[in-house]
Amino acid sequence: MPNELENKELIEKLPKEGVHCYPANPSKITRNRVLSVIFCILGIFLALIGLLKVSDNIIKIGLLVVGCISTIISILVFAQSFLIAKFRVAVDYNEKNVVLRYRYSKIAIPFENFDGRDGSPDQAEAIIDKNFKKDATFYLVLDDVFEDACYQTSSSDLESVDDFKQLREECFAIAEAYGARNSKDKVKFYYEKDNEGKDTGSTDLDALVEEAKAEQKADEEAEAKRRAEEQAAREAEEANETSEESEESSEEKADEE
Repeated sequence: MPNELENKELIEKLPKEGVHCYPANPSKITRNRVLSVIFCILGIFLALIGLLKVSDNIIKIGLLVVGCISTIISILVFAQSFLIAKFRVAVDYNEKNVVLRYRYSKIAIPFENFDGRDGSPDQAEAIIDKNFKKDATFYLVLDDVFEDACYQTSSSDLESVDDFKQLREECFAIAEAYGARNSKDKVKFYYEKDNEGKDTGSTDLDALVEEAKAEQKADEEAEAKRRAEEQAAREAEEANETSEESEESSEEKADEE
């Protein structure tokens, strides 16, 4: 990364060594362990039923496959719960990396490539946050700006909200100091492209849409004015007819007298 993106003064303020680890939420760890044990037992039970009690080969194979898959996944989830108990996200000042666990992988993002910014929930998370969570959930994006993929964690993923706030503060400080977010070579996501300005085709399309809306509005106003004029003309004509009828009625009465 070009050196001009770095802020030497801010880099000097960062810790020179040490690893700050942020473990996963204990309740999520417990839930994962309990569910993995239940599904593991269920998988073993299905496999044994298929092996010992079922004579039909197709059903037997189906139960064995489902049972084995359920058992294997449960064992993997159970083992992973011990890994994320050590840390879900870590800031390694020795190696100058932000490290996060993704399944069984450890993903290290170098400080000079890193950007940390506030995130937002997807549709499913938003529904859960709105209907099932009493406390607000905060989201943080951990991004290698030169890679297509970025990662997100939340206050509900970590051990405490205070941990999340400290992680957010560290990530923002690192991103500001190393300045990777300002690189012209970074991967831009769709919302960043929209914010930085649309291309000519997009601008022309927007202009056409606005012009069509304006024309439609003008046509509607003209139609409304025409209808109002017609209504006024009808009312005037009806008033004249009523007046003529009154005059005729008066003349008839006068002739009778």
